[in-house]
Amino acid sequence: MLNMFELLLPLILIALISLPLVNVFRGKKSVSVAKRRMITHVCFFFAIVLGTVFFSATKAYAAGADDVTMKMAGSIGQGLGFIAAALATGLSALGAGIAVAAAAPAAIGAFSENEKNFGKSMIFVALGEGVAIYGLLISIFIIFMKL
Repeated sequence: MLNMFELLLPLILIALISLPLVNVFRGKKSVSVAKRRMITHVCFFFAIVLGTVFFSATKAYAAGADDVTMKMAGSIGQGLGFIAAALATGLSALGAGIAVAAAAPAAIGAFSENEKNFGKSMIFVALGEGVAIYGLLISIFIIFMKL
């Protein structure tokens, strides 16, 4: 069971990483400053994730190998399957976001010039969103095959 320190520490660290970006999102900082801050904060985020994994691993090692093996219910293959499912969902959603970011403004521009282009332009936007649905479907298949 987690104690309060283990529960609140990651939340506090994520809040400390996110707070300096408030001025960037409000438009009070320039784009170059925003890019530098975003890169710095992404690096800090991954450092915190790696630190959390290291902290959990050292805690499990200190608990003893017998206790850890009794608590573990899955195998390496099952864990890698969950990572694959997360990557399938995350990367497909990222690709869908890029596709919709390119297709939606073009669809709005085509619709503003000629109202008959609405149906044709919405098809391209929906195709971009379909990529995320396919990634989610693949991740559901992966999870249910590993259980």
